[in-house]
Amino acid sequence: MSFNILIVDDSNSMRAVIKKIISISGFKMDQCYEAANGREALEVLSKNWVDAIITDINMPEMNGLELLERLHEDEMLRQIPAIVVSTERSEERIEAVMVKGAKSFIKKPFLPEEIRRQLYDILGVRHEGGYSEDQGTSDDCDF
Repeated sequence: MSFNILIVDDSNSMRAVIKKIISISGFKMDQCYEAANGREALEVLSKNWVDAIITDINMPEMNGLELLERLHEDEMLRQIPAIVVSTERSEERIEAVMVKGAKSFIKKPFLPEEIRRQLYDILGVRHEGGYSEDQGTSDDCDF
């Protein structure tokens, strides 16, 4: 199984780095969408479904906290888990991000294994790529 990911960061090079890190981590990605700020991210989300969002905090036009707020306001978009990746390390900032609805916070710099683990954890996937919940067998079907 593979997943659609949206990477939101105002730095083109950082988006490329995160995309590369996800690829080399072994995480199976189908589509990787990119946005330079929260406003662009909402445009991408209006046209595409993603399984997870990885976002920076500090961006022009609409920052990561504002993006989290907008996601939370929308009944459908609030279901998409978001990971915040930032150089900010204060406990207050991490708490603010989590209160706004982020499922995880990763401090830059990070290892490929950490981003893979966080993605698997928020998506409910075991580390070998299967779902962590027991999916049952075909014998369990009533039809």
